[in-house]
Amino acid sequence: MVISALAALAQESRLAVFRLLIQAGPEGMAATKIAEALNLAPSSLSFHLKELAHANLVVQTKAGRSLIYSTNFKTMNGLIGFLTENCCGGNVCSPVRIADSSMVGAS
Repeated sequence: MVISALAALAQESRLAVFRLLIQAGPEGMAATKIAEALNLAPSSLSFHLKELAHANLVVQTKAGRSLIYSTNFKTMNGLIGFLTENCCGGNVCSPVRIADSSMVGAS
């Protein structure tokens, strides 16, 4: 599950579709609205939605003549849980400060 989800999200357009669907919430969006919002050709969007569905990141439902796509929040939460399972050795995670490159090697 994790590898196919990460592989699906590793492509810029698919990541944009997924992020848009997360923002849309459980109601999802019609494919035509997704295409308009992201300025994607319908054939390209179809391909990306198929890949996201194959990774179980989105689900498709029919509403009349429209196809509605929404985030599979169970899969998304599982992916987030997997990625953070061993985060920070069990301690509360906080942002990591990276040393200023101008100070590297300075005494």
